[in-house]
Amino acid sequence: MPKLPRDIFYFSAKRLIDVLGGAFGLLFFSPMMLAIWVARKAEGAKNVIFAQPRVGQHGKVFRFYKFSSMTTTTAEEEREFFIQLEKNDPRLLEAYRRNNFKFEEGKDPRITKVGRIIRRFSIDELPQFFNVLKGEMSLVGPRAYKPDELEYKLKEYPQSKKDVEMLLKVKPGITGVWQVSGRAEIDFPQRAKLDADYARRRSLWEDFKIILRTPVAMIVGKGAY
Repeated sequence: MPKLPRDIFYFSAKRLIDVLGGAFGLLFFSPMMLAIWVARKAEGAKNVIFAQPRVGQHGKVFRFYKFSSMTTTTAEEEREFFIQLEKNDPRLLEAYRRNNFKFEEGKDPRITKVGRIIRRFSIDELPQFFNVLKGEMSLVGPRAYKPDELEYKLKEYPQSKKDVEMLLKVKPGITGVWQVSGRAEIDFPQRAKLDADYARRRSLWEDFKIILRTPVAMIVGKGAY
């Protein structure tokens, strides 16, 4: 289906804003990013930036960058942790999956002291400016899901399939309507609906409003853990 003139303008303008905003974000936050790098190295982190597969626009999987906040700093270590968890405590693993692929607050044994701080204020997300510059993400958009998380959630909530199909029509974002509306406190069906509604009514004005709400959401830290 060909793009409408409105969509051509929107996506072109959005990409320009993303490039400028991504470059500015990296420059502006570079002192903070350096401080996080030093602090995580002092904790003995093997990899300060953690690359993880996520589902992007049109279902394409890409490498999603975050500051590592856990003792597991490689995909292999992460995989081994969950293999052992499935063997030793399958009920905890199931609780993790049902809680939007997160442990309950304060119960994740992998999170370090520095990690707890950077997750609390969502500054572990800063390396995603690189994803924005690469064109894999946008400054504003739906949450980027892990492939196994999305597969599991669609089996659990098949009624959300159409919402997921809609939200995958746009690039995932560093921030978005879910991120400024409560994060982990919002269950998957509601989260998918919020992001699908964003994708349906996409506009630069909507993006601007979400960006304005983001600093407050970061400071308050509601649902961020």
